[in-house]
Parts: sequence; C-alpha cells; structure tokens
Amino acid sequence: MIEPDTVRLLRECDAGIKMGVQSIDDVLDRVKSPNLRQLLDTCKKEHNKLDHELQGLLGQYGDEGKDPSFLAEKMAKMKTEMKLQMHETDHTIADLMTDGCNMGVKSLSKYLNQYAAADEKSKDITKRLIHLEGQLALDMRSFL
Repeated sequence: MIEPDTVRLLRECDAGIKMGVQSIDDVLDRVKSPNLRQLLDTCKKEHNKLDHELQGLLGQYGDEGKDPSFLAEKMAKMKTEMKLQMHETDHTIADLMTDGCNMGVKSLSKYLNQYAAADEKSKDITKRLIHLEGQLALDMRSFL
C-alpha cells in the first residue's frame, strides 16, 4: 500500500531534518572558522528548504510529522556538550557533525529501503536529504 509507506517515510525524514537542524544549532555559536560557519549555515538553510517541502507533503496526507525520539535528542546533546567541554575546537565540531551525518545517511537509507512502496516525491525528498547529509560529512573532512 503506497500511502502508509509514504507517510512513514515522510515522518522519518521530518524527524531527521529536525535532528540535523538541532545539531547544527547546538554547535553554531561555538564555531570559530568563518568557512565552517558558512558550511553549517548553508546546510541548515537547505534542511529548512527540504522541511518546507516535506511539511507540504505531510499536510496533503493530514499528518503532523514526527519529532526525533526524546532519547536520541538527549543523547546527541549530551555527547556534544561532553566533547565540547573537553575540546571546544572546530575539529571537535566537525567530528561531531560527521558522526551525525553518517548516522542520518544510514538511518534514512534504511527507511528508504523499508518503505519501498512510498511515492516517488517522498523517495526523492529522502534521497535529497541523504545527499545533503552525505555532502556535509564530506565537507567536514577539511576541518578534521
């Protein structure tokens, strides 16, 4: 059945986008390099553009989306705070962002396969989000 898979995939993208934006927000005020700040700002804007498109699709299905799990949010925030308290550097931020992006790519790829009956628009958004996360992970390499 297409509709349930479509909505489920969109919900997972929604949670992923929210998690990505929150992760960027958690480190942005600690970034020292203008180049790293620009990369993160640009990525956040791209996440927000995808989110706008995603919310439109969710609205068509009468669905409000999904927030990231409380535990995942708290664990990510705790990891970020602990690592930055030990070493508040752009290297640490790049390392954290790379880990987050890799987790996002892995999760979204799993959901793309799991919800194979989703419509093409939803699959396209998911693929673009995977690409965005993968590209940010690549961009972070020069700061590691």
